[in-house]
Amino acid sequence: MAFTPIVDKEKCVGCEECVDVCPAEVFEMVDGKSDPVNAEECMGCESCVEVCEADAIIIEED
Repeated sequence: MAFTPIVDKEKCVGCEECVDVCPAEVFEMVDGKSDPVNAEECMGCESCVEVCEADAIIIEED
């Protein structure tokens, strides 16, 4: 099963919490916003969703 992390750039405040919490190192900061540059590594644990106070991240199941 594959998972796809999606970041709503309009909601992202650039706090970097998702970068810090992700065990698969999916996220990097690009232009001050979170970007799932390694999306294929997502394990679907939703740690990023839990720490995102801006509710800017969702995980879709492929």
